[in-house]
Amino acid sequence: MVREIVRDPIFLRQKSRPATREDLPIARDLLDTLRAHRESCVGMAANMIGSAVRIIVFDNQGSDLVMLNPEIVKASGRYETQEGCLSLEGLRTAVRYRSIKVRYQNEQLQVRLKTFTDWTAQIIQHEIDHCSGILI
Repeated sequence: MVREIVRDPIFLRQKSRPATREDLPIARDLLDTLRAHRESCVGMAANMIGSAVRIIVFDNQGSDLVMLNPEIVKASGRYETQEGCLSLEGLRTAVRYRSIKVRYQNEQLQVRLKTFTDWTAQIIQHEIDHCSGILI
């Protein structure tokens, strides 16, 4: 189900709780909402649709990927960039890393460890910031 985008910075600044099996319907809604906003959005965190839970979805080089409880365990290649956000107006400066290693759970709650680079890494970092209550 496509859900409304949350734009309240007070809500968006809250840290999200860990995701559980019971939160999988939120992941499906998040995917539906991302697909509905495909023209202006490449990634979303669950708090952007009103659920303060650690779930992100994003365009992973042409296919959508869901991550539950993502955490960056290694990062390299620091740089500064400008980013926009569907929940906030305008562009803001953000520090990102060109390569990140992420530990997360897939939709079957299996733990995965994968390295992402460049644009995909930047998207993931932005969405993990959302889960941590960090607004760019």
